[in-house]
Amino acid sequence: MNRKIYAVVSLLILLTFIGYIIYDSITGGKVNRPADETGKVPGPPEQWITDQVLDITHGQLISVAVSERGDIYLGGNSFLARYDGSLKEKWKIKTDSKINAVSVYGDTIYAASQDIIYLSGIDGRMITEWGPYEANSIITSVSAGRTTIAFADAGVKRIFILKKDGEVISMLGQMKNDFIIPSPYFDVVLSDEGLVFAANTGHRRIETWSVEGVKKAQFGEPGTAPGAFCGCCNPAHFAVIPQGFVTAEKGINRIKIIDINGEFIEFVSSKNSFTPSVPLDVASGDGVTIYAANPADSKLYVFKRKNPRPSPAFQSDQSPI
Repeated sequence: MNRKIYAVVSLLILLTFIGYIIYDSITGGKVNRPADETGKVPGPPEQWITDQVLDITHGQLISVAVSERGDIYLGGNSFLARYDGSLKEKWKIKTDSKINAVSVYGDTIYAASQDIIYLSGIDGRMITEWGPYEANSIITSVSAGRTTIAFADAGVKRIFILKKDGEVISMLGQMKNDFIIPSPYFDVVLSDEGLVFAANTGHRRIETWSVEGVKKAQFGEPGTAPGAFCGCCNPAHFAVIPQGFVTAEKGINRIKIIDINGEFIEFVSSKNSFTPSVPLDVASGDGVTIYAANPADSKLYVFKRKNPRPSPAFQSDQSPI
């Protein structure tokens, strides 16, 4: 009798297992994933479109910057290149290492590798190099202003403020106001008004500092809502625009615009096929055209509004405050 019961139970288990296999093969293994796995969350309709896509074939694309003249500068593995506003290549130079971040001010380009900042003219001729500044540097962002340069170092979790000759004059993120940087995403933007905007990614917020190292303000909260920063290490990248900020996240790979107080304005791209774990570096000179460098497919995406608005008067290195 016990053998019969055991046989029946075994048969039921076997049939259940076979049924699961058949069901899984029919559905293709599809499951209802939460929003932070698909990279898509409910929100307002997007008012932006992908206007152009530039495929970079001479190395992995990593970083992008835009000059006040409208020229586009791209950095990657291992190159630095300049394009005009129509995406026509002007020049390209090989570099000894990956260019993780690019900034341009006036006639000088600042291109950062892991521990070195390279300076070149807008004609592509190398001028000099600065660094290393620390033994364990992982430079993830550089920003050039009228009188100073700032760079973010995820290795030592500090922001360095430099004179125009490369000398360090101050460091942000020491003592009690430290930065929580769980991964190598750590962005900084320097304004001509003496303000430093920094992504404190472990806290999912953007902070405002003085170049002397005094924290003045902050905004941001964790979450998947349109105005929040999801998961860990966000915003991964951001740029200052007339409307406030354009930010890029990973986990939920989305690009959005928020105002100077951190209030959500609109999505630039949220319903996309970008790799969730690979955020896009972003840049914009006017808030009308937004450039996004995608390391996952080595393409530069150019976003523009579906219904263009009048372009506000704006200088690329101007603060939104």
